[in-house]
Amino acid sequence: MGLFAHTGIAKLAPVTNGAARMRAVATGLLVLMAAIFFTARYLEPLHPGWGFVKAFAEAAMVGGLADWFAVTALFRHPLGLPIPHTAIIPRNKDRIGDTLALFLKDNFLTPSVVARRMYRVDVAAAAGRFLSNPDTSGEGRLRLGASRLFADLLDALDQERLGGMVKQAIASRLRTLDISPLFGQSLEAALREGRHIPLLDSVIGWCAETLAANEHLIREIVHERANAILRWTGLDEKVANAIISGLQKLLFDMADDPDHPLRVRAETALSNLAFDLQNDPEMQARVARWKQEIVDNPAMQRWMDGLWEEARSGLLRAARDPNAALAGKLGEAVKQLGLTLQQDERLRETINRFARRATVGATASYGDGLVRLVSDTIRGWDVDTVTGRLENAVGRDLQYIRVNGTLVGGLVGLAIHLFELWA
Repeated sequence: MGLFAHTGIAKLAPVTNGAARMRAVATGLLVLMAAIFFTARYLEPLHPGWGFVKAFAEAAMVGGLADWFAVTALFRHPLGLPIPHTAIIPRNKDRIGDTLALFLKDNFLTPSVVARRMYRVDVAAAAGRFLSNPDTSGEGRLRLGASRLFADLLDALDQERLGGMVKQAIASRLRTLDISPLFGQSLEAALREGRHIPLLDSVIGWCAETLAANEHLIREIVHERANAILRWTGLDEKVANAIISGLQKLLFDMADDPDHPLRVRAETALSNLAFDLQNDPEMQARVARWKQEIVDNPAMQRWMDGLWEEARSGLLRAARDPNAALAGKLGEAVKQLGLTLQQDERLRETINRFARRATVGATASYGDGLVRLVSDTIRGWDVDTVTGRLENAVGRDLQYIRVNGTLVGGLVGLAIHLFELWA
């Protein structure tokens, strides 16, 4: 469309093809009338009928020239002559911009006008239809376009810097989070609701399995620690069997008896730990140090890097294939949300009220800024840009005015000639 002007606005071509074609037609018609006039003037003595042709062509030239002058005077000086009250649009560019800005402000960007318009717009229902019927062609293209844009933006970002920002944000959040009371409250709730019992049972079962798998180690330890007399008499084997049997019985009793003393002691220890986590400053400081060491551990840093990469890959997959992302439970949830927005009148009214208030508030806050943007933008355009834009918009119709002026002028001239003959 041309090079950028110094204002940063792309200049348009002076006229579009349609306007240029109509300009050629109007100019050609004017030239034709001039040729007819001179021909009729030469042939008028030969026959009275040529007088009618001459009158028509003469008046048509006058009308065509007058309308050419009027049309040209809107955009530039006719023939480049600085005739007063010509080049009207270039001379009044700033005033036109200010008038257009005031027109927009008074008729479109006032809170009352926007509020009346928004009362007729059902934002919630439109959003509900979009969410519950995502397969329609227009909305599908919109969703695919938005997804593609989001994917391109995410893919274009500096991943090392962005990943570092995400990792720093997670680490900073973990450092400032006081996890001791959270752990203490969670442990206290688990004890109160009996959710610790399966954990204790699992620990006891693991201990029993470990004991069964390592009986030979206990026997070797007892055999090595026993003296020669015990080994000679075989008592070391009996001692080892007694130890193993005792431990097995202890574990079996703990598994079968919920009120076993060791289980009670374990629950008491857990209860004391829950209390200390919530109330003991020394315990809280110790947990805070452990948390800091874990956050600063290189393995934790690598885990957070992997977490970000997995999240980013998942976002890219969902953005590049929104249909697949919305095919499962997420898609059903989105559709259900859309149906709810359409069927729940109270929810729909709440959302519409929020949309109206937000739009009216944005108009009240930023309407003047938008108006100034229109005015300042037009002021920033150079004269050729403004002239070209307006001429492209109405140039074809203005050339029709020239054509009509030529023909109407000719008819008026013909009528005057007839009046002169009959008078």
